[in-house]
Amino acid sequence: MSDYITTVEALKEMVYKWDDIPQICDTIILAAVLGESSDIHVEPLSSYVRLRYRRDWDLSEILEYQNFIHQWVIARFKIMADLKIDESRIPQDGRISKTISWKPLDLRVSTLPTVHGEKVVMRIIDKSKEIPQLESLWIEWRNGKIINHAISQPNWIILTSGPTGSWKSTTLYSSLIMLNKPWVNIMTLEDPVENQVDGINQSQVKPDIGYTFAYWIRTALRQDPDIIMIWEMRDKETVDIAIEASLTWHLVFSTIHTNSAAETITRILNMWIQPFLIPASVNAIIAQRLVKRLCKHCKTPKPMKDIWSATLVNVKKAINMIPKDELQSRVWSKLKNPVFYKPVWCDKCEGSGYKWRVWMYEVLEIGSGVKEMILWGQSAFNINRQAIKDWMISLEQDGIMKALNWETSLEEVYRVAKSQND
Repeated sequence: MSDYITTVEALKEMVYKWDDIPQICDTIILAAVLGESSDIHVEPLSSYVRLRYRRDWDLSEILEYQNFIHQWVIARFKIMADLKIDESRIPQDGRISKTISWKPLDLRVSTLPTVHGEKVVMRIIDKSKEIPQLESLWIEWRNGKIINHAISQPNWIILTSGPTGSWKSTTLYSSLIMLNKPWVNIMTLEDPVENQVDGINQSQVKPDIGYTFAYWIRTALRQDPDIIMIWEMRDKETVDIAIEASLTWHLVFSTIHTNSAAETITRILNMWIQPFLIPASVNAIIAQRLVKRLCKHCKTPKPMKDIWSATLVNVKKAINMIPKDELQSRVWSKLKNPVFYKPVWCDKCEGSGYKWRVWMYEVLEIGSGVKEMILWGQSAFNINRQAIKDWMISLEQDGIMKALNWETSLEEVYRVAKSQND
């Protein structure tokens, strides 16, 4: 971490002198990589330009510099990403490939016109990191059993849902790697291709020439696939063809932007899909979030008197709705005298109290109760309530159990997962 601090200080000195723009841009990227950042934000404001890094899912300001330098910084990043430097009226997307500290990196570059100039955001993808195994994603017990059973089937649709940045694609890639065998034909259409995997036929969407998700699925079905992965369910046409593919004995994976597993069902229904087609084609819906993981070097028990009474009421209610066999196998011994941990300060986590992340999951299996709710056109609220009655582990419940296992704090759980109390 000392290299990161030294590099940031050197960057501030460079920006103050502003005599070597290429070196400034290279150092912006270098400092982000050394600080284990996931995104770089270069944002022109009314009186200055702000540089921010997203580290452990929080944006933090690194430095500010004068506006007149910005046009050269933007031009340099555009040249590196092979974008048009004379076009500032419309957004552009590109890619920068670099090797830093022997690590091959891809930076997804996005420019956006704002009232004060062009903003640049770069997503950092470390190609040297292996895609994690499915069992390492904190998909535990009942949730893990449902997913493992779903991906072992020869057909059906498996959906992952959640906001941008919840690593839905990581769950899909981990599932595909588990299924990637010489006798299985796996095809994907992505936007963009983030991780190249040997043995999987990956393609990238190109809407400007008509190469859309719907067009690709029709073509892919003529390529004798066993498994299809569609980057995102965006419209009715894509959903229709995905359903058709699952009904004709293909296993289909995809993502969708919704807040919960139950809301995924109503989102599909809002695309004018016939209700009976959902239980006939969809096997499991995975909703996921990332929460900050407590720093193992400085986390400390939090006195029960410091926890809000309303939070404790929610915790007790959520725990009472968890299947008893699940509690006995995971946190039963800790429920007699529950102890939750809180973040404090240390050099390892730079004062945040958190280091890295942990997943929270809910996995909705479409059983008879949920199927009846879908056919009757019930709301997402009622579908979710029925799923919990059928022993679905909600995001809140999964987060509480991770807090009881001292992986994260209750504050993080309730910051990320909205309570699903009645």
